Amino acid sequence: MNSRKLPRKKNFSAMRMLGVQLGTARRAAGFTQRSLGERLMVDEETIASIEQGRRPLKPDLAASLDELLGTKGLLSAGVENLPEIDQFPMWAELYVQHEREAISLSWYDALVVPGLLQTEAYARALLGGRVPPYDADELDTKIAARVGRREILHRKVPPTLSFVVWEPALRMPIGRGRTHLGQLRFLREHSEVPGLALQILPLNRPAHAGTAGPFTLLETPDHQHLAYTESQRGSQWVSDPNEVSILARKYAMLRTQALTVEDSRSRLDRLLGEQ
Repeated sequence: MNSRKLPRKKNFSAMRMLGVQLGTARRAAGFTQRSLGERLMVDEETIASIEQGRRPLKPDLAASLDELLGTKGLLSAGVENLPEIDQFPMWAELYVQHEREAISLSWYDALVVPGLLQTEAYARALLGGRVPPYDADELDTKIAARVGRREILHRKVPPTLSFVVWEPALRMPIGRGRTHLGQLRFLREHSEVPGLALQILPLNRPAHAGTAGPFTLLETPDHQHLAYTESQRGSQWVSDPNEVSILARKYAMLRTQALTVEDSRSRLDRLLGEQ
């Protein structure tokens, strides 16, 4: 799969539920994923991806499946009534699933503190400034989801984590006062976590490899290398090896251009002293 613009409308959890229904109906009808794909002239991987919630079920295929599997319009109705997203865009939620299982994460951010290292107060101040604004319930849901992602830091076997953060993201007083101070303290504390490397890209660096914007690299348990980028116009899920390789090389360069882990701790101490 190449870099692609990410759809914003389908709920990944609902897609997984629809996929489970498809898998149940397929097995009840005596089909394997391969034999069903051959019957409908689609790839076996397409059937597998739909059943796993990784690919949306299209209306025309749902209609064919209903007829072949005898599901009496169930799958078509499920496609038609897929709810709007409740936490993340579809492919962003796929990213979160991979993030939860990743064995390594490398994250460059330029304008804000990386999501995995945000305090609840910082996340509230950041998301609360959205234009147009979230309603109160939606804001609470998104804050809880973001803070909940930090669970991977406390896994029995946590991933290897590397963060490079451009210094202006740490100087911007999002939330002001105690919120900003609390965020800096949180970063300083987590800079001591084993297996977590936090490096600051200093403001006085004349040039660096991250000028095109933030991105995240991850490695899955089966050693697949993926990347994810976000912008104001949407998000991109990147799995094409050539594109991932380019971002990996950029990240390697960023690590050499950033302060060392030890000097980054000292810079955080200095920033804390300025508050």
